[in-house]
Amino acid sequence: MMKKTVLYGLLISSMILVGVCVGASNSIATRGMSPGASPGGENIVDTAIAAGNFQTLVAALQTAGLVDTLKGEGSFTVFAPTDEAFAKIQEAQLSALMANNTQLTALLNYHVVPDRYMSADLMDGMLVETVSGENLTISLANGDVMVNDANVVQTDIVCTNGVIHVIDTVL
Repeated sequence: MMKKTVLYGLLISSMILVGVCVGASNSIATRGMSPGASPGGENIVDTAIAAGNFQTLVAALQTAGLVDTLKGEGSFTVFAPTDEAFAKIQEAQLSALMANNTQLTALLNYHVVPDRYMSADLMDGMLVETVSGENLTISLANGDVMVNDANVVQTDIVCTNGVIHVIDTVL
């Protein structure tokens, strides 16, 4: 009986969430966005802060002085490594990176594309130029998206000034 109650609760919650998402996507049109996507109410930085799993990324953006850029106007695609992705880097190496503003800025700029690419816009073998001027390679296979060697674990987190795709590895 308890399992049924929990399952019904999850089913009802899912149906409500789908209804809210469909209603939002039907009421707002945004240039360059895929059908069904709706803009979030926050910019990229505030969305990352609210998510709670990008604390290292946000700290790096603050250290590098890039917060205002990613809070400002623009249309950006950010391939955002989670805290778990940053945890794959040895602690001493990460500390050294955070202390070297030039290297840190270059690394962060390599994760940002100066245009909005929703997941539906990405194609297998596609090259996208980052803010740093270097290319990222997009791979699609069996419904999975990769950027270079990183798995995209969540796509299309729409923000007022772009979109975030969550990745499991720092590029």
